[in-house]
Amino acid sequence: MTFTTIRKYFNIILFQKLIVAAILISILSSFLAISLKHITEYLELSFLLKATKQNFLMFVFPIIGFFVIHFLRHYLFKKKENKGIKEIFDATNSKNKSLPLYKVPSHFINGLFTVAFGGSTGIEVSTVVATAAIGAATHKKENLFKNYKTELICAGITAGITILFSSPIAGILFSMEVIAKKKNKIFFITNSIALAVAYGLLLILDEEPLFSVIIKSWNYYAIPYFILLGILAGFNSVLLTKMVLFFKKQFSKIENDFHKILLGSFIISVLLFILPQLYGDGYHAMKALFISGKTAFSISFIVTFIGILILKPIITSATLASGGDGGVFAPSLFIGAFLGFFVATVLNTYFNLNVIPINFMVLGMAAVLSASLHAPYTSLFLVCGMINDYTLFLPILMVCFIAKYTSMFLYPFTVYTYSPVVTN
Repeated sequence: MTFTTIRKYFNIILFQKLIVAAILISILSSFLAISLKHITEYLELSFLLKATKQNFLMFVFPIIGFFVIHFLRHYLFKKKENKGIKEIFDATNSKNKSLPLYKVPSHFINGLFTVAFGGSTGIEVSTVVATAAIGAATHKKENLFKNYKTELICAGITAGITILFSSPIAGILFSMEVIAKKKNKIFFITNSIALAVAYGLLLILDEEPLFSVIIKSWNYYAIPYFILLGILAGFNSVLLTKMVLFFKKQFSKIENDFHKILLGSFIISVLLFILPQLYGDGYHAMKALFISGKTAFSISFIVTFIGILILKPIITSATLASGGDGGVFAPSLFIGAFLGFFVATVLNTYFNLNVIPINFMVLGMAAVLSASLHAPYTSLFLVCGMINDYTLFLPILMVCFIAKYTSMFLYPFTVYTYSPVVTN
């Protein structure tokens, strides 16, 4: 048997095993994502309903959640903090580092407790890291996969994002834009398989879009105002990014973990008491806003919306800095929706432009997310998948790029790419 023949058979065996691995990773990642999604949604809405009826619970739930996370981390998860997407970057950029398997239950449980008990972030990053850990574990189990760690990690992420947002294209684009440094034939094969399996599960389970929105049309005369929204989204994303980094830096100076929890819980509870819309991932408030469509412009409206746009970065930062699990996915979508609605209402009230508020909400969601992640294509397809409508495809694409480059002009880093400069 010649060397060429041996190599041919080796490649066939490798290819077959990679296909099986991609299918297995996608199935496990899909079930993890859909379980976390529905359990979190159920508990979050149940606890929020209780807290709105008995306001003192706004001061009880966050501290319970953070203490449970702390003790689980201390006694069950090797006393190591979850660092979010940076953990994935460490694994994919190093031959020696990987994501240990305990990151699966760690991020699942911590993400669930953070959001359900009022922490103002989302389960997206928890899902991303947990599914990435499934891919990393598969890589470590088979010597043949030693050169394909990134591809298998991304396969898990692609499946997880596809499930969370009912958008298969957003899943693979996120892996490409944010995670993968190299994109080869194996990457596209494994991630396409992961995408197909996850999307197939969505169809079997008949999963509904996250937001029930009807987009009828958009008008060309609104393009200048779309551009304005994209620029404002860039500014808001930078505020969110800098606030998260500032809080993490300040909280890192507090050596006692219990003091961090108490301070963070106090900040979160006070802000939730003022604005219950900030509870958890905020999707409940966004759904209510989509349903209402229009709101009378008043002093109360101005105070509420400006308060939301200012306080959301603060409460999200306090959540992440005091030990909560999550990232800026859900906060970006939340800020974008309320920013878009606010801009549309101002334009209609003072300039009689008759723009469509729901359109501006959808555009704002995509724009702020694009600016926060520096990932316009992911944001485009993710938001279109969330509403299951592509009518605003071109305007969303435009505002995503405007928001991204506005934010990069103001501040070149995201929460996930920032590295502090060490000076002697």
